[in-house]
Amino acid sequence: MGWFKRKIQGVFTESKDKKDVPQGLWYKCPQCKQLTTKEEHIQNYWVCRHCDYHARINSENYFSIIFDNNKYIEVNKNLKSLDPLTFKDTKKYIDRLKEAELKTSFKEAISTAHGEINGQTIAVAVMNFEFIGGSISSAVGEKICRIIKVAIKKQAPLLIISKSGGARMMEAAFSLMQLAKTSGYLTLLSKEKIPYISLLTDPTFGGATASFSMLGDINIAEPNALIGFAGPRVIKETIGKDLPDGFQKSEFLLEKGFLDFIVHRKNLKSQISKFINMVYY
Repeated sequence: MGWFKRKIQGVFTESKDKKDVPQGLWYKCPQCKQLTTKEEHIQNYWVCRHCDYHARINSENYFSIIFDNNKYIEVNKNLKSLDPLTFKDTKKYIDRLKEAELKTSFKEAISTAHGEINGQTIAVAVMNFEFIGGSISSAVGEKICRIIKVAIKKQAPLLIISKSGGARMMEAAFSLMQLAKTSGYLTLLSKEKIPYISLLTDPTFGGATASFSMLGDINIAEPNALIGFAGPRVIKETIGKDLPDGFQKSEFLLEKGFLDFIVHRKNLKSQISKFINMVYY
């Protein structure tokens, strides 16, 4: 029997004759709306081959890009936030933490590891945006400080990949304290003359931008990443003026001198390795 049956109303397919396409085989770009197979999308570093849109990816994905043969040692994997204020809004904070862990399989909004990049030792911290918007908690700050200690102990360069909405306000001052804490630990890294590379990805906002994300010896970003302190809508409402085209995009920040260069994800490993060899090894 043919797939289609012609009726007076037009051409339609009987339910029993439909041949469903298996779920999860295709990636639809949120920018250009073009379809790509999931396999091809992954092979292209989670970047749309049609419009070059860099999709948000998590720490496991970045580790696979950066570390040689995807071999690394993750540290402080089980370190996670408590609920020091027993905070509750529409739901309990402790319940939000449990839900985020179940949904993402991560314990916190950042993962830290060390391994090799083109044969050279490197310490890496990557934020997980899907875990409560990559927000900075007391545990996130502590994990950043501990990976800085690892970098100092191993005399290895540090790379932090930011993707954050800012401070986690369910922890109030405990979260805000992490801005000063992480900045202080980066000073220790600087005194050891160990390079720190900060990669800003879409989006990087709030407390991250106000602290460790903008303190790199070199600050770089992915193309078209949204970077700032407050969001463009808030700024527009505050100053009462229209904002320039591309405001807070990485290309705009590069033009204004806030970034050193923009790197395509497929060139990330080679560019970081080149910088490290140039200034350190």
